[in-house]
Amino acid sequence: MKIKQYALLCAFTCFFAACTNQYPKPTTSNSNLPMPQPIGDPKPVGFSQQWNDATYTVVPHQQLPNWQMNDFVSSLKAFRIGCKQLRNQAAWLSVCHQANSIPDNPNTAKTFFEQYFTPWQITQNGNAQGLITGYYETVLDGSLKPTAQARFPIYGIPNDFVSIPISAEQRYARTVRVSPTAANKGVINESGAYVADLSTFPLSERTTALKGRFVGNQFVPYYTRNQINGGALNHLAPILGYANDPVELFFLHVQGSGRLKMPNGDYLRLGFADKNDYPYVSIGKYMAERGYLTLAQASAQGIKNYLAQNPDKLAEVMAQNPSYIFFKTHSADVNDGPTGALGVPLMAGFSGAVDKQYIQLGAPLFIATTHPDTQAPLQRLIMAQDTGSAIKGAVRVDYFWGYGTAAGNTAGKMKNQGKVWELLPNGILPR
Repeated sequence: MKIKQYALLCAFTCFFAACTNQYPKPTTSNSNLPMPQPIGDPKPVGFSQQWNDATYTVVPHQQLPNWQMNDFVSSLKAFRIGCKQLRNQAAWLSVCHQANSIPDNPNTAKTFFEQYFTPWQITQNGNAQGLITGYYETVLDGSLKPTAQARFPIYGIPNDFVSIPISAEQRYARTVRVSPTAANKGVINESGAYVADLSTFPLSERTTALKGRFVGNQFVPYYTRNQINGGALNHLAPILGYANDPVELFFLHVQGSGRLKMPNGDYLRLGFADKNDYPYVSIGKYMAERGYLTLAQASAQGIKNYLAQNPDKLAEVMAQNPSYIFFKTHSADVNDGPTGALGVPLMAGFSGAVDKQYIQLGAPLFIATTHPDTQAPLQRLIMAQDTGSAIKGAVRVDYFWGYGTAAGNTAGKMKNQGKVWELLPNGILPR
């Protein structure tokens, strides 16, 4: 699956132009080097900031559970990865420069997060507890060409798919007129030759674009998953590869990125390109309501096991989630994580997906929850580097476990309560 925009001051612009690609490489020295004071002034403990139904309250670092025992070096490495994008923004320029200038030393890394960042505990409607889930980068067996086994296409953006920006004010209209402007793009204007009946689109307060296609003189919503699985995209979309298993392909859509493993052992990296914009619907909840599984069994692995044993239910269950993802290929190193919404590779165990309505992409997050395998406390400083259509709310994090079967098994079991703190550069307010 967008951080608050800040205007760049001229002085910062000149500084950034001079040193964008010239940050000193971190050393491996064990010395705890002194660091200059941050540019911004931290808000006092107890200061609160309101944003919609969320409240952000400044707390001391030592109030974060098990703060002293964290792996700050790994957190620092994950933050540096995010700085490839964040350093383009004035609010983050100073901290990113400093992060790239200090050694990979536990004490120095800990001091960096304490000296440069203010922790804000997040509550929503007065509740500090929220849902912490897990996700992973799935690995599918398949092929670039269709075979007897590899029969399920992985689609790129279809030729007839059009995304048209829409404002909050325009969403309240009954109809709008639209015009195509380029491949897969259009615009709302009064002289547009096509009419869109907005009552037919899956609009919400989060909708920023109409996703559809032109039919006659109408602009209509794009195909649903059920229609696409029924062949609606035949000859209309590029096929990036073919998966062996339709259920694994479904979970590629849920995760938003993954790897296609070829018969020769090579991998094709797949990332999110766009979506039909229908809301995500949980098939696990549907299966539990129908009595196919209990809620406790409705994990990713439980769903896979049931559908493997009951293939006659496959089309019915898949059709319950109308949301459909289109992919693009990535040339990233196979050892890197998938690219998240921030535009940088995710780091297993130290990246997560958030609701960008409430949390700034790239910000460090401290989460306090429970490990899904051991039930031991999981208290860690991670980076908000991704988003997801099912990740909605202020106290809501999807924790990235890595890639492959083991990561998938752990991620599929993670559905725990937890607390969240957002760490922002001193002087920067939440949202």
